[in-house]
Amino acid sequence: MSSLIAKRYVKALLKDRSEESIKSIDSSLESIATAFNDEKFISIISSTDISDSSKIELIYSFVSEDKTIENLIKLLAEKKRLNIIPQISIELKKEIAVLTNSYDGIVSIKQALNDADLKAIEDKFSTKFDIKLTLAQDICDYDGIKVDIEGLGVEIGFSKDRLKSQMIEHILKAV
Repeated sequence: MSSLIAKRYVKALLKDRSEESIKSIDSSLESIATAFNDEKFISIISSTDISDSSKIELIYSFVSEDKTIENLIKLLAEKKRLNIIPQISIELKKEIAVLTNSYDGIVSIKQALNDADLKAIEDKFSTKFDIKLTLAQDICDYDGIKVDIEGLGVEIGFSKDRLKSQMIEHILKAV
């Protein structure tokens, strides 16, 4: 539900703005959104004992003066929606990725890839999807390799376990 509400605010933020202005707004919202990782900050924002004006001043302290951000924060406070700022930041990042055609992805793998291999994977996917792609590695227990490009909704994986089960299934069908 908050995602749908956040998308409406993002749509309004994007309207008739330059790419530079949008990135400035994104930077400010990201600064505010990181504050939501702190439990004390969340309790202050959620508190009914603290006035909206105090909450607004607290949030303003995280960003430099920007009329767009100030108006957004005032509107969110008025509508009792300050808690969706992190979601607005996430949705804005998604829209910026679409506008600039550049995406971030994650390669999940058991052992770290060298830079040349990672770059080769980036280049292949960039060419395939006609995008600018930046990949980061996630070293985990996944027995294979998985590439996840969230903004595009693409997840491609190769698992040793799945390959084994498919080979066994194929052999059993042949017999």
